[in-house]
Amino acid sequence: MRRLFSYFLNGLLIIAPFTITVWIVVAIIDWLNDMFDLGIPGLGILLMVVLLTLVGFLGSSFLVKPFIILTERIFHKVPLIGIVYSSIRDLFDAFVGDNQKFNKPVMVKMSEDSENYKLGFVTQDVLENIDAADKVAVYFPHSYNFSGELFLVPQRNVTYLNMPSSDVMKFIVSGGVSRL
Repeated sequence: MRRLFSYFLNGLLIIAPFTITVWIVVAIIDWLNDMFDLGIPGLGILLMVVLLTLVGFLGSSFLVKPFIILTERIFHKVPLIGIVYSSIRDLFDAFVGDNQKFNKPVMVKMSEDSENYKLGFVTQDVLENIDAADKVAVYFPHSYNFSGELFLVPQRNVTYLNMPSSDVMKFIVSGGVSRL
């Protein structure tokens, strides 16, 4: 009986990640197709790719940039919308685009008298404006979650890692299960 249960758990570990991934991808595809419901399967995805590419092209034009800046200023001034918009914008900027924030993976010694280390990402090298010139801002993502904590740590406790940021993020988010 114990062996059967072991086989069951092994099958679950094999099937569950695959099934959940396929389910999420199919749900996104269905959502995009429903957005542009023209009766042709896959047309929603194609139209979304074309639309995003077109907006990206127009957004990089010097004629359109002033309108984007004006719209962002208006969004920032509206009480609740400003917080939501700026948070989402900062999150996207942190992961994609020219201003990626999680591109400096580090290993941080958590205290002088300990041999415990945490992996994170330096987000600010200079903190003079808050009177912390000897510290750096390090973001520590949580495992199996879309959250994390920001610590200001002494520069001497920070060791920069010569590794791809994506590998370090995958290692942290997986709880150390994936390989570095």
